[in-house]
Amino acid sequence: MPTYDYKCTACGHQFEKFQSITAAPVRKCPRCGKAKVRRLIGMGAGVIFKGSGFHQTDYRSESYRKAAEKDMPPSCDAKNCPADPSKCPKARKDESE
Repeated sequence: MPTYDYKCTACGHQFEKFQSITAAPVRKCPRCGKAKVRRLIGMGAGVIFKGSGFHQTDYRSESYRKAAEKDMPPSCDAKNCPADPSKCPKARKDESE
């Protein structure tokens, strides 16, 4: 659930509210009680997906995969990878077939 920023246009009070995306926006100011609260547009949180299983690591373009394979040593394959096998594009390709 996201945290929303609000500001009362009557008294200037700013506050945050942790609520569901489907919840109605807050309208009443907790300080002055007037129905003059507006939801502010925020920057939002940056989401970082790490590890395998995400678009950034698993669904690269074909040209990117070919360039990555060129950077690997010729002896790199699923059975004999000098690097970490989980990071070897040839190893991952062989496992998925």
